[in-house]
Amino acid sequence: MAGLSADQRNYHYLSEAERTGIHKPILAALYAAHHRPTLNDGEVGLGIAPANRIPLDQVNTFPEQAQFAANTIRSITDKLTAQGWKGNDFWDEDQGRYTDRFVQMIAKGYTPPASDLAAARLEPSDFQKLLKAYLDDLTLDYKADGLPQNLSFLDSSLLRFIERTPRYYIGLSYQRDALLEAVRIWRKLNTRRAAIASLLRVSETDPSLVKLDDDTLDKPLMQFIQQISPFYAGYPHQREALLRFVQLWRQLDSRGETIGSLEEDTSPETNIRIIDPALIMFVQRVPQSFQGKGDQRNALTEAFRLWRGLDSRTTALKELGVDAQILTASNPNRSALINAATQLDRALLDFVKRTPANFNETEFEREALIRLVQLWRSIDGREKTVQSLLDDVRRMERARRDSPDAPPKPEPLPLPPRPARWTPNNLQMHTSIILNGNFTWAEATHGGSRIPPNQETVDAIVRIAELAQQARDRIGRPFRVTSWYRPSDINRQVGGVSLSRHIVGDAIDFYCDGLSGDQIYRALDPWWTGGLGRYTKYPELCHIDARGYRARWTH
Repeated sequence: MAGLSADQRNYHYLSEAERTGIHKPILAALYAAHHRPTLNDGEVGLGIAPANRIPLDQVNTFPEQAQFAANTIRSITDKLTAQGWKGNDFWDEDQGRYTDRFVQMIAKGYTPPASDLAAARLEPSDFQKLLKAYLDDLTLDYKADGLPQNLSFLDSSLLRFIERTPRYYIGLSYQRDALLEAVRIWRKLNTRRAAIASLLRVSETDPSLVKLDDDTLDKPLMQFIQQISPFYAGYPHQREALLRFVQLWRQLDSRGETIGSLEEDTSPETNIRIIDPALIMFVQRVPQSFQGKGDQRNALTEAFRLWRGLDSRTTALKELGVDAQILTASNPNRSALINAATQLDRALLDFVKRTPANFNETEFEREALIRLVQLWRSIDGREKTVQSLLDDVRRMERARRDSPDAPPKPEPLPLPPRPARWTPNNLQMHTSIILNGNFTWAEATHGGSRIPPNQETVDAIVRIAELAQQARDRIGRPFRVTSWYRPSDINRQVGGVSLSRHIVGDAIDFYCDGLSGDQIYRALDPWWTGGLGRYTKYPELCHIDARGYRARWTH
């Protein structure tokens, strides 16, 4: 049985380190230093053996070895803390890692006390080998995340972040989840439910936890976070609790990215982008609530002006195709005024309908929409407007699919006219390549990530699309495209041959639901005039290409 890849093992290390609040590289080091026992899943272990009530069959796979190794490191930490070890005995603050002294204690091996039912026995290992493996994995992480060699800033940055958190807590679900994760790791608990029970001082089996209102947690969470600074002693699990908190609060991808972000900024202020879904939901509903009132028209005109970066309302009206003098005349012609207002409303609604798809999250676009909400809702000031949008976000988080607080379904923009000839500069991803055909440019270009570099490639894609349509019509089932045009570098990466027709653009790998590659191959073989292939390793796949002669192959 084949073992896991290095990335798969690293995934288990990360998961268990996050759960237990230990430093991930030590798990990779245990694997490198021990490389035993041999496990049932074809892997080797981290030196973990049965202990107390943990039998052999509970530590006989790699995930179980990683799980109990993490538990055991946490148990060693608890034992040494009880013996008087301080935070700096465990952790080298400047280097951002466990101390040599602590790694040496791990290398000696460990048998947990009989009362500890979560930890297993750790076999002894060679200290120098363990330390080298630990530093090697740490160096890999540092390079991957671009971290500085000196992390002396980290603890003070974490504490500054924590101390300012209550000011910025607004009850959003991801903020609450971040706080609960901090509680869980800080208190050395394994589940969110256990963290909640500890906050409310009830048993994990208490039935009230099933229907608990999230808002009930806000007060004890704030009390917890306000007590962190006075009780922070630099123990590794405390640091990991705060790092995990910041990671989830800032919605970052990794621990390393979190450390990097704290080097630049220690404010827990909510990123303004969080209101974007609420802004788009508001804009989507404007056409239905627009009644042609003057204040609504003015709000939309001002949003249009700011969106386009125009200097005045008059300029905005001109851009919208309306003569401002007609609207502002002291003695206007009624018919002209009605026509101008109708034209303005049509142009404004066209603008607002296109806004959700055209929104690129730039600052001036966002501010234009915030101003629209402010004027539309008659709110006094930007800050209160943003707060109202944050309230919308909270309601969106909790809304059922059919609730009025749920965002409307996004509407696609009208497609531009179909060009007389496709070129590299006018491709429309969701448009069929041939008129009334089934194959789109999105399928041919891997969702737009492989745009044809020249006209010859575009023409090749059109050529195979015409032929593939005939094949699809004969088979009578949709073709599920797995690969179409591939640039040379991507073709090499996926193991394609140097003369592959995919590089030209006139080859398609595909499958049909419910059919085997052999069935498709035999159905197309009699009449397909180009290349036709099938794969023994991938029995569902079939290949067609538009070369100028018949070719048949089985790989």
